[in-house]
Amino acid sequence: MQEGRTDTSSGHDERGITMTGVDPSRLDDQQLMKELETIHRTRHDTLLYGSNGALRVHNERMARLEGEYLRRNPRRMVAASRTREGARERGHGESATPALD
Repeated sequence: MQEGRTDTSSGHDERGITMTGVDPSRLDDQQLMKELETIHRTRHDTLLYGSNGALRVHNERMARLEGEYLRRNPRRMVAASRTREGARERGHGESATPALD
């Protein structure tokens, strides 16, 4: 295989780049967060205006990035308001976001 060429059997080239970007496992923590921020920022426009193929690729990439984040951070902080129980409590008049005084 020539340098930079894609191996169609694996979908990766020699640098670990797929058709949809660098394999998330090869990103350092800062790069992973930047990729997550970018994909979340572009999500709405892709849903509203992207082709079915673009949305499929976006879904796949987002799932891979989020999966890698969760793999690296299995004990991440979870806000009580973001659990089912917290959502039920919010349903009784509480806002999901803290009030600004």
